Amino acid sequence: MKVRKFLKKHLTFFLLLIIGVLIVSIIIPLTSLGLNFLEKESEGKIRLANSSAKEANLKRQLRAITQELESFKNQDQYLINQDQKKEIENIQTTYQKAVKAYEKLLDLKDLVKKTDQSDSLFADALSLLSQRNYASASAVLASLDQLIEKEKEKTVASFKIPENVTSANTPPGSGYRRQKVTTDAGSFLVDLVVADLNSTRVIVDTASGSDCSNDCPVLPLLDYVTRNGAFAGINGSYFCPATYPTCSEKKNSFDTLLMNKSKVYFNSANNVYSTVPAVIFYGNTARFVTQSLEWGRDTGVDAVIANYPLLTFNGQLFSSGGDEKQASKGNRSFIGVTGNTVYIGVVHSASVAESAKVVYTLGINSALNLDDGGSTALWYSGYKVGPGRNLPNVILLVRK
Repeated sequence: MKVRKFLKKHLTFFLLLIIGVLIVSIIIPLTSLGLNFLEKESEGKIRLANSSAKEANLKRQLRAITQELESFKNQDQYLINQDQKKEIENIQTTYQKAVKAYEKLLDLKDLVKKTDQSDSLFADALSLLSQRNYASASAVLASLDQLIEKEKEKTVASFKIPENVTSANTPPGSGYRRQKVTTDAGSFLVDLVVADLNSTRVIVDTASGSDCSNDCPVLPLLDYVTRNGAFAGINGSYFCPATYPTCSEKKNSFDTLLMNKSKVYFNSANNVYSTVPAVIFYGNTARFVTQSLEWGRDTGVDAVIANYPLLTFNGQLFSSGGDEKQASKGNRSFIGVTGNTVYIGVVHSASVAESAKVVYTLGINSALNLDDGGSTALWYSGYKVGPGRNLPNVILLVRK
């Protein structure tokens, strides 16, 4: 009883010790029992082969081993280990809920300035976790999740397109324009930059010079624009923000295929069979592929970047949904091409599917969704959207 109280009291601080106890107290004895079982089973088979009359003896041996195992399971140490196993499972389950709630809270902070009530609920959940009150912590986290969703809905409902914004379902011929685009899913505010590929080169710039899996360098979009002399730029592919607990071992890294301005391919080995869409820029045109695996590693092109999903492809609406985050409303970045014209832009307060409808309504032949939410940034003679968080890669428009 004293051992059990000691272990429970110090469970959080001696988790590794508990695991060691599990290994020593359960796995090793069970292994020993297993070896005894195999030995005795083997002996029994030999006897059975010699004489069927000895079959009863084998069965008695098997029963004896079973009884020995059950006896071991009823020992205090086994029961203690089972209790600890349940508590470890409770910690893991509730911790995962807490991590998910925290990352949703971070996303909410990108949309809402005041999150005092949500912050308080999260603090309560952490306090209950520290007391190992898992049921109450889970209940508070569920309430927090509901509150975050309500706050997001309120933000979406309060978003209004300014009355002085130009209403147009066609993009400008060149340059930048903020406009209202009306689709069958509703009207949306769009910030759009348009450029001619005959006089513009599209490049991808990265903060890192080569593959990076953790603690990767990041920069503001403006820094990328300045050091390349670009006239416009937008955030790049999805990455793992350093502020997310689930990104603790891959901070600021990205997994998709990319070729930067120095002709260096990133994540090449991991994307040989990748089904993530990509766009390749070269000369005065671009090629969109539905899967990265369709593209080799040609360095004769200007830029390669993969992300998901495709919004439009060869004049057809391509995206119809996405995961939970992509189905929620937020700022959605994209890059698209029609003929020799390139478009970079942000659709405000839209899901990815709604962003696809906006792009399709604008008549953009093929377009690729980019990172969004707190990473959203668009620059054209200043920030039109953002600056957002610092980025590991961006797309830039430079004069030829």
